[in-house]
Amino acid sequence: MTAILPYGSWPSPISADVVVSSAISLGEVHATPTAVYWSELRPDEGGRVQIVRQPVVSDSFTTRKGHSSTTVGAEKWLNPEDMLPTGFSARTRVHEYGGGAWWVHPAPVTSDTGDVVYFANWDDQRLYRLDPGGEPVPITVPSTEQIGLRHADGVVTGDGRWIICVREVHTGEDEAVNELVAVPTGGGDAVGLLEGPDFVSFPRLDHVSSRLCWTQWDHPAMPWDATELWVATFDTSGEVPVLRDARQVAGGTAESVFQPQWSPEGVLHFVSDRTGWWNIHRFPGPGMPAGDPVAVTAFAGEVGTPQWVFGMSRYAFAPGGRIVCAYSKDGTDHLAVVQAGDGEVRDIETGFTHISGVTQRQAMTLGVMASPSREPAVVSLCAVGAELGPPIVHRPPRDLGLDPRWFSSPEPIAFPTGGGRTAHAMFYRPTNPDVAGPAAEQPPLLVLIHGGPTSQARVMLSLGLQYWTSRGFAVVDVNYRGSTGYGRPYRELLNGQWGIADVEDCVAVARYLAEQGLVDPGRLLIRGGSAGGFTTLAALAFHDTFAAGASSYGVADLEALAKETHKFESRYLDSLIGPYPEDSDAYTERSPIHHVEGLDRPLIIFQGLEDEVVPPEQAEMMVAALRERSVPYAYIAFEGEQHGFRRAENIKRVLEAELSFYSQVFGFGLADDIEPVAVENL
Repeated sequence: MTAILPYGSWPSPISADVVVSSAISLGEVHATPTAVYWSELRPDEGGRVQIVRQPVVSDSFTTRKGHSSTTVGAEKWLNPEDMLPTGFSARTRVHEYGGGAWWVHPAPVTSDTGDVVYFANWDDQRLYRLDPGGEPVPITVPSTEQIGLRHADGVVTGDGRWIICVREVHTGEDEAVNELVAVPTGGGDAVGLLEGPDFVSFPRLDHVSSRLCWTQWDHPAMPWDATELWVATFDTSGEVPVLRDARQVAGGTAESVFQPQWSPEGVLHFVSDRTGWWNIHRFPGPGMPAGDPVAVTAFAGEVGTPQWVFGMSRYAFAPGGRIVCAYSKDGTDHLAVVQAGDGEVRDIETGFTHISGVTQRQAMTLGVMASPSREPAVVSLCAVGAELGPPIVHRPPRDLGLDPRWFSSPEPIAFPTGGGRTAHAMFYRPTNPDVAGPAAEQPPLLVLIHGGPTSQARVMLSLGLQYWTSRGFAVVDVNYRGSTGYGRPYRELLNGQWGIADVEDCVAVARYLAEQGLVDPGRLLIRGGSAGGFTTLAALAFHDTFAAGASSYGVADLEALAKETHKFESRYLDSLIGPYPEDSDAYTERSPIHHVEGLDRPLIIFQGLEDEVVPPEQAEMMVAALRERSVPYAYIAFEGEQHGFRRAENIKRVLEAELSFYSQVFGFGLADDIEPVAVENL
């Protein structure tokens, strides 16, 4: 029999312990003829990033003792194995957000020496070489400054002698320098290849390591605004490699280029939003690019994504001249195959709604894939044949032991907002197979705001979201104006409007759902982290729609952010607000810290004390203002956390403290036995 309980007080098996216990965040995927590799960020290991390898052997191989195997066709997949010993973490601090911290050089087909793994280690930011059966060996020199030399986004030359990668140099005085370097794989001093641009990414060699392509951009642009695609001859005839005949072949002031890549035949491909959508393009033939690029895909969907991190991949080359790509449309990811010859684009029905890390191993397409009822997994799909074969799950999601009836399904909605425009979101209804709310009561609404703000709500099973819906909260995940996945014109609607358009959209979606009778207009809540934290604070300071909110490492003072933040984002606000200091008045007008007179709703704030992106002073200024105004608030700071929480105990504390905060503010009981958070001024 279904119990009737007040919304917010429903008992749920999706506890904070379940959310974080054995939870991982899957990163990049690489494949060689003998193995598949992927990375795992593990909260229960202090936020460490482990590289995992799953070997494959032929069907005639005798499985080693201690390994089980799975037979697929003529291959057997052995158990996955951790690559990095205790004390190592494959994570880089380039751009502070990292990504692209490790890569694999496959063993020659005629050799049995095994693949070699290279990675940037978190503690010292040095590059390490990991040979089969060996221990990590540093191949770059120690930094004279504290973590002053950082590396990311590498590729190994075909002969295995050099790593071409991005290096970020910090001296502690001037702005960091970003450059391309060649690092000898046997260890030694790096050789400079390219310096001058403010930023570089995606260095990629062709199939014979004779040509190098890369993307670059300069302040004040961000990579989704204006990037250039460059190519050069990679000359190794001397003692050290050099780049010759470098020239720009695509991109510019109104074009974003993403993931340049050479086909097996030596044809340069890249993703560009020159048509208003991030689609795949290529140059006419092999060799140094000549002629105008032609479109490979031409749909109203986004193959590209914002370059917040390195190492992203959304397409790969399959046998027979095909290309397999992931693309986002209406907020959801899809998989498609571009046929050789006629170029027909055919969607592949996979059931997955979030796809990243796309790569290819023989006839199998690999990536990190998830759905609304399934957490991310590393999956191989035979996506080039007439029919989709059974998937190979290399890294399965957790066995949650939960009936799917516990999971709220996303409902895409489009709603009217400011200026007569339309914005987008995913709506999740309260869902609990054992409990319902009182007939005369509507559920509280939790408005989620993604970070970025140039980012996107992910359509996949998130236990952190289901934690709320299973307790009787409605949740709406907002793709406000400026979000990606809806084309460049939609993305540019936030230009000059951050703190206005995003806030309008969050207010509009809350009111829209209340007007539809789906949520309680008196219990509208808002929460977000980073840029989402700024939108949360601004919504509470400038509007009276929301009854309470939660900010994680959110921006309170835009002027302080413009002065203090790291190089990658130091000019981001030029496009979102206006050049600083010329438009300093706009920075003051939109900063919640300068409008504390509007802060009269309860607020809980979470902050990492080692955050270099949004320093702790931002949170502490808000706390002081709330204290002075006697507004109910709670503040929890975490030692050892940077921009985003990675440790299991801290992720758990955030969830439980926020739930405790709302229960005290709105006076509903809790089914959970959790440590209450101390709320001041309540």
